[in-house]
Amino acid sequence: MNKIKSALLLCSILCIAAIVKAQSIDDGKKLFYYEKYISAKDVFNKLVIANPNDVDAAYWLGQAELQLNDTASAQALYQKTLMANSNSALLIAGLGHIELLQGKTADAHNRFETAISLSNSKNAAVLNAIGFANVEAKTGDAGYAIDKLTLATTLKDGAKNPDIYCNLGDAYKKLGDGGSAQKSYQTALSIQKNYARASYKIGKLYQTQGFTQQDIFLKYYNDAIAEDANYSPIYYNLYQYYYTTDVTKSGNYLEQYLTLMGADEPNACYYRASMKYAQGLFKDAITQSDNCIAAAGPTPFPSLYGLKAYAYFRLGDSTDAKSSFELYFAKQIPGKIGSTDYVTYARVLLKLGAADTALATTSINKGLALDSLEADKVTHLRSIATDYETSKDFKGASDYYSKIVAVKANPTKTDLYNAGYSYFRAGAYKNAVQAFTIYTQKFPDDAFGFYMMGKSYWGIDSTMQKGLANPSFQKAIDVGLADTVKYKQQLIGSYKYFVPYYVNVKRDKQMALDYCDKILALDPTDAQALSNKEVISKLNLKPAAAKKTPPSSGNTQ
Repeated sequence: MNKIKSALLLCSILCIAAIVKAQSIDDGKKLFYYEKYISAKDVFNKLVIANPNDVDAAYWLGQAELQLNDTASAQALYQKTLMANSNSALLIAGLGHIELLQGKTADAHNRFETAISLSNSKNAAVLNAIGFANVEAKTGDAGYAIDKLTLATTLKDGAKNPDIYCNLGDAYKKLGDGGSAQKSYQTALSIQKNYARASYKIGKLYQTQGFTQQDIFLKYYNDAIAEDANYSPIYYNLYQYYYTTDVTKSGNYLEQYLTLMGADEPNACYYRASMKYAQGLFKDAITQSDNCIAAAGPTPFPSLYGLKAYAYFRLGDSTDAKSSFELYFAKQIPGKIGSTDYVTYARVLLKLGAADTALATTSINKGLALDSLEADKVTHLRSIATDYETSKDFKGASDYYSKIVAVKANPTKTDLYNAGYSYFRAGAYKNAVQAFTIYTQKFPDDAFGFYMMGKSYWGIDSTMQKGLANPSFQKAIDVGLADTVKYKQQLIGSYKYFVPYYVNVKRDKQMALDYCDKILALDPTDAQALSNKEVISKLNLKPAAAKKTPPSSGNTQ
């Protein structure tokens, strides 16, 4: 009887332990879902300490470490745990994830296929891990992720798992299939109504695709808050969204985010300093960043140096901005350095003078290489062109306006005008002709392009002796006469070219007077035309003597 009681007691203890373990794993995964990776790591670490062969806990501990950018610890953990659990498909998938992050795509694929084989393609958790890895890593294969995650949804332990469907949505988004991505997110919501991550992802989908109606994606963000007000990523995204447009809203969302995250956001000091920057209090942002750096000890948050760099840049202090950017680049994880960082650093270098031009160009190219969207490339190039323009370096401005023309699939009139007119102002008339030639080819019914091409040729042939500008100005007149109101200035400018041309080159008094009359027909008060007409009418012009043709060198008879 005592043996039976002892057995029952032991069974009860084991059952309780299993329940506690399951709850602990679930608690850790819930923290991971809320992106509280520090707390999640703590939960999973305790489980691994209690049982080093708990492969589920080890896998999730490694995932938390990866989110905290500690790839080395995650890799060491997976390798160590695999020594005693060599057939763990989940840990093998985890190692594949790390290899993807390291750019070892072939090795990673082999790991994934091994994990699938060991689990007979029937373990949804393994398939989900593989799908998530391929979504998260830049070198991951979105199509492969879709295949494995779709397979996971057909399994009993995956069909009702919203996490799998959300990862599937991310995979479709990575592939560029927004419609299928949204359907997957909505399926996740149909499985679990308060799964705020899915609504958030739909909102993010609309936002990142450049959807102009903010009411659409904000609706989904508000839906996510209504579904689960504790889902902190929503507040962080809204803090970023309003950062440059509504500082008050941005600050409020930031405080909600920091309150929810607590100790899981170790960089709260940085974010609060960033709000000083958003408010235009650049000196305060620098001071607060310095205080954060001092309080952090040996490992300050790298973005603090970047914040200081931007603040110095906005204050016009290029020397301190340069040193702060260089500290930021030295301390920040390379993958977290963005295109705007490189381009702004380049703008700082260009302000410091010609000695840094080559380094600036390299930095600009790094930034542009990180941009996948045409609009982002154009924004960066335009900022540099504007800097050159502000400093009256029109040649520099024209070079970057020309890069915009080269980058854009469909350059606008403004793009071509900016490139051509900047070359014109710089005195680079041949380049200006090239730019305005493209303008006239693309917009043949616009007199302005032909007019500016004429002015550019006039810059090359300043004495008018070759008549290089004549065809362009004549074409500007022909096109402009279709709308004399719209093209009044271009018509007058073109006529004013022909007045001195017929006086000085052709010596044709009547034609010169006719062009004066054309000007006055459009603007009877034009003082220059009135004055020219009076002067020309008194001239006694004789046609220019024809150049004599020299005799041939041969014998004459």
